[in-house]
Parts: sequence; structure tokens; C-alpha cells
Amino acid sequence: QVELVESGGGLVQAGGSLRLSCAASGRTFSRYRMGWFRQAPGKEREFVAAILWIAGSTYYADSVKGRFTISKDNAKNTVLLQMNSLKPEDTAVYYCSADPGPGLVKSGDDYRYWGQGTQVTVSS
Repeated sequence: QVELVESGGGLVQAGGSLRLSCAASGRTFSRYRMGWFRQAPGKEREFVAAILWIAGSTYYADSVKGRFTISKDNAKNTVLLQMNSLKPEDTAVYYCSADPGPGLVKSGDDYRYWGQGTQVTVSS
């Protein structure tokens, strides 16, 4: 059974940084795509970034490009999201996701497994 556990959320001032971690277990993820999504209160879930585990290819939403970096730690079976230059509009619950399908995609419907989420709050 796939389990995704996010950590690293918290409260930070605008302009600050946070690093989110997603510990993945229950499968060999070498052929998986891994994604980060977020959902702010009253808004729909939004794609943030994705990575192909075996290739390391990445894909970002325009709203975070140049500020966020997705990466993976093969030894720890962990996907990371480094978030710099945070803005109040980045405030949301951030979710880790995984799917055995090929390619990098940004629709949440294309990700089979989800974590419980971690809250990120950016104060102005």
C-alpha cells in the first residue's frame, strides 16, 4: 500500500523559505511521477510541481517557476519542494501525490495516491 507523508509546513513571513518533504513508502517509485499540489481556502486544488522519479525531469506551474524547486532523494525515498521568495498567495495546504503513469502531467485526476497535506502560511 502506497503511503505519502508530508512534513515541513509552517508559518513564514513573505520573502522567506520553507522546504516540504514527502516520504513515500509501499512501492518502488522508480517509474512513478510525483507531484505537489496545493489548495487554499475557498479555492480549487492547484498544480504546483511534478517530477519523474527515474529521469528527474521536472515541470512547474507558472506561478511558482523560478521560486520553487522540486527534487528527490533516492536514498530516503523522499520528494522535496524547496520554496523560496514565498508570497502570501502561496498560503495553502500542500499535498504530495504519486502515480505510476508515464510523463509529467498537472491534472490532479492523473495522480492515484495522495498524502494528507501540510499547511503553509505566509504572512505579509
